[in-house]
Amino acid sequence: MDVFGVDIGGSGIKGAPVDLARGELAEERFKVLTPHPATPDAVADCVREVVEHFGWSGGSIGATFPGVVVDGTTRTAANVSKDWINRDAAGLLGERLGAPVTLLNDADAAGLAEMHYGAGRGRKGTVIVLTFGTGIGSAVFIDGRLVPNTELGHLELRGHDAETRASTRVKEDKGLSWERWAKRVEKYLLHVENLFSPELFVIGGGVSRKADKFLPLIKRVSAEIVPARLENSAGIVGAAMAASAAGSAPAFAL
Repeated sequence: MDVFGVDIGGSGIKGAPVDLARGELAEERFKVLTPHPATPDAVADCVREVVEHFGWSGGSIGATFPGVVVDGTTRTAANVSKDWINRDAAGLLGERLGAPVTLLNDADAAGLAEMHYGAGRGRKGTVIVLTFGTGIGSAVFIDGRLVPNTELGHLELRGHDAETRASTRVKEDKGLSWERWAKRVEKYLLHVENLFSPELFVIGGGVSRKADKFLPLIKRVSAEIVPARLENSAGIVGAAMAASAAGSAPAFAL
């Protein structure tokens, strides 16, 4: 049974029906640009546009959000409008879409997909999934169980939020070469490793498609580092997983 997943990001909003039996998009994803300012109403309109593109009426919808999400309420909003803070975002989206919406942190969603279908499948111990994009998202797993809303992109690195030093957006905005950016990413990973001692880092986000350009340049990190297998579709798949798990007849339990 297909479930719909929507991935709300700081630069784009994308979605598609998801085949949970295979952990793959059932149709090619559809994407629109995130509105600026990214207010709740403006983003909700974009989410509706993505869902309506597919004529979706199948029921369960999962959505991600680039910030802390607790019981459907968005608690932080680093890369979108501050109007999201303490908003019943799941309720807003559900009202706009005319269907129940399960909402979770975007990196947590990507991490769930990678742990169930991708690079983290079957891995025990501490696994950290990091998504590099507009910011840096994180999902921490201990023996396969998620520690939600870790937001490790906001760790302090040289007196600044880490994501202001090592995100993909910073690479693009500053025109950094792969070599210079990889040094920043390495310093960030070393900092995270010193705090959590993970066995595995999974590097996700759109940049994971170009992992061969920067991962071989990272040499001082002790943990194994691998690119996400689901690449930039992981958030959509994870959102659909969460919607299924919240339903009356879930395909699996998270």
